[in-house]
Amino acid sequence: MRHRRATKRIGVNSEHSKANLRNLAVSLINSETIKTTVSRAKLLRPFVERLVTFGKKGDLNSRRIVVARLNNKDAAKKLFDDIAKRFENRGGGYTRIIKAGFRNGDAAPVAYISFVEKEFSVKSKTKDSSKKEIDTIKDKVSEEISNKPTLTAEQAQESKSE
Repeated sequence: MRHRRATKRIGVNSEHSKANLRNLAVSLINSETIKTTVSRAKLLRPFVERLVTFGKKGDLNSRRIVVARLNNKDAAKKLFDDIAKRFENRGGGYTRIIKAGFRNGDAAPVAYISFVEKEFSVKSKTKDSSKKEIDTIKDKVSEEISNKPTLTAEQAQESKSE
């Protein structure tokens, strides 16, 4: 049982999970959208949101805390200069998690995590688009059939007799 435990475990030791969380956070800050498993995205969300809150403060102590947690000065600079300024008037909820099905191979549930202010769209086939594709294929096949030269009754009789 995990009574009174602060965070969930992801099946590795604490140093590995801290490094994994740090690397995911740096990737999210640099690219602003990443694809990962749902459980990792749920662990990453509060970590990154605290960092954005430190970025909104903008003082020297906050910078030192963020650099110590990320261990990447370039990502910390982007967080303070770019991302924190976008969320200046927002009280929280800086990230969103969008579930994206299951991963091939191990069928792990996968999700996209991104910042809210960034435009995001998941490319997926809807029923309407697949119906349109089927209709276009049917049209092409019917055109090919109609363009084939048809045999007359006399030509059919001649081909049978040969």
